[in-house]
Amino acid sequence: MNVRVQAEKAEQFRKLHHGPRMLVLANAWDVVSARILEECGHPAIATSSAAVAFSRGYPDGQRIPRDEMLDVVARIARAVRVPVTADLEAGYGTTAKDMAEMTKAAIDAGAIGMNLEDVTGDDERSHVALPLQVEKIRAIRETAKSIGVPFVLNARTDIYLMPIGPEATRFERALERLRAYRDAGADCLFAPGVYDGETIAKLVKAVPAPINILANPACPPMAELEKIGVARLSAGSGIMRAAMGVVQRIGKEILQARSCESMFTGATPYAELNRMMNRRANEASA
Repeated sequence: MNVRVQAEKAEQFRKLHHGPRMLVLANAWDVVSARILEECGHPAIATSSAAVAFSRGYPDGQRIPRDEMLDVVARIARAVRVPVTADLEAGYGTTAKDMAEMTKAAIDAGAIGMNLEDVTGDDERSHVALPLQVEKIRAIRETAKSIGVPFVLNARTDIYLMPIGPEATRFERALERLRAYRDAGADCLFAPGVYDGETIAKLVKAVPAPINILANPACPPMAELEKIGVARLSAGSGIMRAAMGVVQRIGKEILQARSCESMFTGATPYAELNRMMNRRANEASA
């Protein structure tokens, strides 16, 4: 770990949340997907916890062990030159002490930021009490500060995504949590599951901090989200699931149509992928 380099990358990533354009994160799940996104010109790489879990044989929802998740983060961070922020679900623990230990491990892995959810399981009964979630956020902030890395913390509420509680009070409850997370030290506030343009605009106006939205077909177009004032848009597991859709279509075509035609349509050339991995190998040995 090079603290100075990580601190510079963290500040670089933080600035991307403040324009002039909306930060669009096309989440990766392994080294090759991260390298492809870097070569496409993305200024930062974010991981998707669901996509990483799926690729390692686990369902989503913090089923993958913390160390296995961080191993993927570390491999990606070593392979790319741009900042890497990690989706670390609910922090793989339940206490502030767990968050401090996880933050140290994430920084050791090369991450300069992270996502933190406020649920720990599959349903709304796992919704973390607000005072405890605030305590967790403060522990992450204080631990990163003690190390010397201005960790970019993206604090997430799952009130809309789960969804949790009565619909009539959903906005007010989400707003209460997001404001509390900002006051506790979060740099960006994530509200996945909010897709209505009017509601997104209300959130942006109500919270004095960068707002992160999860991409979805129900969302307004990117140009409209940018105009509304959304600071960050995340693909989540969308790109990985799109890639798996290609695998499904080709798999069916090979069996049912006895054809490999679509396998070569739009495929990244072998030589191009080999070159990407060669850069990584050469830099690792330098």
